[in-house]
Amino acid sequence: MATSTRHQIMSSEILPAFSETSNVERKQDLNEDQEENQKPGLGEVFEPISKRQMKKLMKQKQWEEQRELRKQKRKEKRKRKQLERQCQLESNSEGSDRKRIRRDVVYSPLRLIIDCSFDSLMVLKDIKKLHKQIQRCYAENRRARHPVQFYLTSHGGQLKKNMDENDKGWVNWKDIHIKPEHYSEFIQKEELIYLTSDSPNVLKELDESKAYVIGGLVDHNHHKGLTYKQASEHGIDHAQLPLGNFVKMNSRKVLAINHVFEIILEYLETRDWQEAFFTILPQRKGAVPTDKACESSSHEKKFARVEGGLNSDSSEEENRNELDSPHKEEKQDKETSTESTVNSILH
Repeated sequence: MATSTRHQIMSSEILPAFSETSNVERKQDLNEDQEENQKPGLGEVFEPISKRQMKKLMKQKQWEEQRELRKQKRKEKRKRKQLERQCQLESNSEGSDRKRIRRDVVYSPLRLIIDCSFDSLMVLKDIKKLHKQIQRCYAENRRARHPVQFYLTSHGGQLKKNMDENDKGWVNWKDIHIKPEHYSEFIQKEELIYLTSDSPNVLKELDESKAYVIGGLVDHNHHKGLTYKQASEHGIDHAQLPLGNFVKMNSRKVLAINHVFEIILEYLETRDWQEAFFTILPQRKGAVPTDKACESSSHEKKFARVEGGLNSDSSEEENRNELDSPHKEEKQDKETSTESTVNSILH
């Protein structure tokens, strides 16, 4: 009995202590679990940043660091542009740049017309060439010191369609009269002069009270003399530029539309046909002044005469040699015959 009671006392003393220790351990375990739950996972803390994110972060950092530098660069760029504009204005005032200041412009009353009534005679390729030549005429007239009164007549058909498709800005062109009507409908016949290389009349001066017509035809010589024929049939005065008086060319005297236009603009500025021709004509035409061409032709003639004289002298010598040769042969025959007779006598 005593032993049993002793065991009971000991167990009663041990049980509360064990229960206390187990409770403490449980609390510690719960606290550790809570701390582990509260802490971020290992994957979240130590997850490596990708290269792309790293680049973005670096760029953003550089962007913030270089903000002041960018401001400084923008200021420098604005100053540089201002200086460039100022230099360009100064160069224009000195005349070094081809684009001239508009305040020096003196408008000419001369009317220059491109007749576009030949639309049906051209294929699309030639229509496009005509369009480019008209663009060149417009640009040159805009920058000229003495711009003419520029007219584009009979505008329609393939040409208008091509301009609408490839050059929509033509509707905003300035200093040009673009009309669908024929030029004869609004300009009197007495004021018209048709410029054509087939005309027997040669221009000496430009009459600025007249209206000069250039045929808007790119035909590669498929319709020779057509503009001259039309002008004659309609009773319109016609003439050609005095090209042959000042220029000798390798090719025909047919010029592109923009070349005729530019030559007239240049003449209005210089009042010198020769200077106008040699300023505008392209090198491929092989143009040389007529006086130099005459000198070269006379030199060639002299050279030909000298060669002919030399050839005649040589031919005379040859004839003399031919005449002398039979006499020499006769002498040689006689000598051989006498020698043979002498030998025969001796033997």
